[in-house]
Amino acid sequence: MASEFITLPSFATHAEGAEHFFGTRLSAIPVTPGRASAHRTEQQDHRAPVILSVKQVHGTDALVVDRPVEQGELFEGGWDALVTNQPGLMVTVRTADCVPVLLHDPVRQVVAAIHAGWRGAVAGIVPKTVALLASRFGTVPKDVRMAIGPSAGACCYEVDEPVLTQLRDVFPEWESVVSPVNPQKAHLNLRAFVRRQAMHEGLEGERIATVEACTICQPDEFFSYRREGVVKATMVSGIALVSSR
Repeated sequence: MASEFITLPSFATHAEGAEHFFGTRLSAIPVTPGRASAHRTEQQDHRAPVILSVKQVHGTDALVVDRPVEQGELFEGGWDALVTNQPGLMVTVRTADCVPVLLHDPVRQVVAAIHAGWRGAVAGIVPKTVALLASRFGTVPKDVRMAIGPSAGACCYEVDEPVLTQLRDVFPEWESVVSPVNPQKAHLNLRAFVRRQAMHEGLEGERIATVEACTICQPDEFFSYRREGVVKATMVSGIALVSSR
């Protein structure tokens, strides 16, 4: 039976100062693609997190929110990573085959949500966001916990030579995350790729949790651009520091 949300207790818990979720196609959090805004749902009260959603552009830029955010506040621009040290603010990303990545530094009390498609992953959005946590908040990479959510899986995610060429150019261990289909195409394990990138930045393997679910071949659970040929809808994933108020 399909569920609305997937959580990973081994990644982050309320007792450890954070709450998180990976959404499925049954999730009911209203975020409007292309509109960067902070809001609560009609069912939420003043104690619930304010949800921050931004326009995603398949790049590597991160929006850092280090001040209180008001409900209804708008943000101009496009980003594929959101970082905050503000309790009660849930940073979210939308995906429909791309990899949702959540980060939590329980020492410095900082969280991040990352939208990592193949373009963003090859361009280094995950390493760049980890480096940003270190430079902006003093995060030590080995303290960071990481959760990798449902995405197009190695079982189904076929990529062609232009993608493989870019992967080879930036990742010497590229063969470890692909399975050849023919001389011009291969199946890409995008989740394994971003995991290896994170470990190269100093994250420890035991602090990285992965949801091994493929959005392409599980239509009852997830939306998929590859399967459906169009973005009918997206899943929402998010993380927030727990507010003490």
